[in-house]
Amino acid sequence: MRSQMLAARAAALFASDLPSGSRPDATSVENAIAVSVRRSGGTRGCVAALAAAYGDYPETAVVRMRWARSVIQSVYEPTPASMPVPTPALALAA
Repeated sequence: MRSQMLAARAAALFASDLPSGSRPDATSVENAIAVSVRRSGGTRGCVAALAAAYGDYPETAVVRMRWARSVIQSVYEPTPASMPVPTPALALAA
């Protein structure tokens, strides 16, 4: 489920107006995704725009999708430093 959400966000970012190669902050990414989804009529519309771009301009679509996935991963995927550290089980005293 998580990978589907990341893929949908990447497709929406791909279909957004943010320029490829930019390093937007999390708020800008979320706003761009929301606008893109509304403008495209949902995530399916974003995926359709993605598919059309690959059909019409595959050489630039690849670069833009790599950028979109990179941005989505940096914003939405946890880094090892931000993941909670499991606490060891306490030994029961006899």
